[in-house]
Amino acid sequence: MIIPLDKLIVKDSNVYEMTNAAIKRAHQLTITGDEEIEQNGGKVVSTAIAQVLNKKVEYRIEE
Repeated sequence: MIIPLDKLIVKDSNVYEMTNAAIKRAHQLTITGDEEIEQNGGKVVSTAIAQVLNKKVEYRIEE
């Protein structure tokens, strides 16, 4: 799975928020697993980043 760099370099996005979302998603994937991880050669972090950038998973900030 290739990380979509064009979506990664969006000027109006908050890199800190996206990074935290990817970290939490990677943790979820480690615990629960996902068929995309196997397709991606076991690369959990790359899969998590791609899922966040492609909006397969959504995140929100709790206040």
